Amino acid sequence: MELQRKLFILADAAKYDASCASSGSQGRDSLDGKGMGSVTGMGICHSYAPDGRCISLLKILLTNVCIFDCRYCINRKSSNVQRARFTVAEVVQLTLDFYRRNCIEGLFLSSGIIRSSDYTMEQLVEVARRLREEHDFRGYIHLKTIPDAAPELLAQAGRHADRLSINVELPTASGLAQFAPEKDGQRIRQAMQGVDRHVQAWRAATREQRQAQSLPGAPAQRAAVPRFAPGGQSTQMIVGADRATDADILESSHTLYAGYGLRRVYYSAFSPIPDASRDLPPQAPPLMREHRLYQADWLMRFYGYGAGEIAAASRHGMLDLEIDPKLAWALANRQQFPVDLNRAPRSLLLRVPGLGTQTVDRLLAARRVRRLRLDDLLRLRAPVQKALPFVLIDGHRPLLGETDSAALRTRLIAQSQASQAQARHSGMRVQSALQASLF
Repeated sequence: MELQRKLFILADAAKYDASCASSGSQGRDSLDGKGMGSVTGMGICHSYAPDGRCISLLKILLTNVCIFDCRYCINRKSSNVQRARFTVAEVVQLTLDFYRRNCIEGLFLSSGIIRSSDYTMEQLVEVARRLREEHDFRGYIHLKTIPDAAPELLAQAGRHADRLSINVELPTASGLAQFAPEKDGQRIRQAMQGVDRHVQAWRAATREQRQAQSLPGAPAQRAAVPRFAPGGQSTQMIVGADRATDADILESSHTLYAGYGLRRVYYSAFSPIPDASRDLPPQAPPLMREHRLYQADWLMRFYGYGAGEIAAASRHGMLDLEIDPKLAWALANRQQFPVDLNRAPRSLLLRVPGLGTQTVDRLLAARRVRRLRLDDLLRLRAPVQKALPFVLIDGHRPLLGETDSAALRTRLIAQSQASQAQARHSGMRVQSALQASLF
């Protein structure tokens, strides 16, 4: 098969894997004239780092051939799709060629299982090894690891990759047993635990070395600690293939964050596949469900919410699709409001709808100097209409009974829809103006 045809098939097959963010890696470049590639910079953007940088990745499968028959997977053994397979040398050459053309800044490589888990993992590791050792490639590499592979292979993968990811596939053990009986949830978590141990050991050794170098009389140069997946590990869950509720999904995510040091859990809405099993849903779940899960995940990671708190504000374990999880929690816990912005601690300010982490930190900095006024909130360009029913501030106090009003939810939804419509209208006007300027 021609290389171009392979690329078309295996790049398309990789689109179902969402866990390819490029944040958290060590900064490396070839500005000194040595090596090739860079973790930093701009290109054709496929992923975003936390600071907003766009990272371009060549995202492909080594092969879409697989010995497993997971019912939800387009590449399952029984699926009637065209198959293709890259050689190790072809993936290496493609990565280098795309980089030289300034199309990418890194590689995201996954694969179906061929022959055995160990054989597949050996092939993935060999791609990364050749890029690093034979071509001095210093760009970003993300490897999707095989949980059943030998631990020493996972250890080798971490030496060459910036990030590793092991998919838990489905959020519950019962779902995994029903739709992917050949996969073992316990083995998946054991593999995650092994990767986490390596990552934590590398970070601890790096801290110790830095502390030792800061001591008086320390040698100016010491051998660098061998790195291990500086970007940590991530995973992906399929949403909507089984009967798991959003509460089940968030509880599973909380366990993964707490127990295995994951940097991210990605949520991928189930896509109906050809010749699907009858026990799979015939339609994809609404994309808004995936969006709400990401919002809830953000609340757990950066706002101090527990999975149980978010689930308690849901309806029968499912997040409200009309309003975001933070507003849903506020409406379900109105006894916590209104919050005095001049007195409340940071943890409570973060619970106010419309106030993000940066806005809260700026409010805290400002109130060290003087009392906050409504004008201060307006200057920060926070979504004031969403926040005002839940806050007290000089120059504003909610109307009597406004926070507890049964109509508050309906009013906030209407305001949000009106703002979105206005934004769309403004965008269309800008686009029309740009088109007109071309003629």
